[in-house]
Amino acid sequence: MKYFLIKYRLTNGTAEDWHAHIARFIAALNEDPELNGRISYRCMKERQGCAYIHLASASDDAAIAALQRKDFFRPYTDETRRVAGGEVEVVPLEIIAETTSAA
Repeated sequence: MKYFLIKYRLTNGTAEDWHAHIARFIAALNEDPELNGRISYRCMKERQGCAYIHLASASDDAAIAALQRKDFFRPYTDETRRVAGGEVEVVPLEIIAETTSAA
């Protein structure tokens, strides 16, 4: 598995519009037969403030390459950069240890 943490602050646009955009991206991931089960994506926001954190995982490099070829991927990443005022940090992660079951 490959894991990524994406961090930024919403500086352009409304939270409502941005949340709808994120929901459409996740729906596209869920509906794509090539990606379903190979890409996991979660978006979270600080309760107080405008900082967002996305957790993405991919089963392997081939799943990442498949995602990057999708028509909906580039517009989503471009819009993420725009709403963040160009300040998006993508951090590759590696698991050191974890529980045996997910909550």
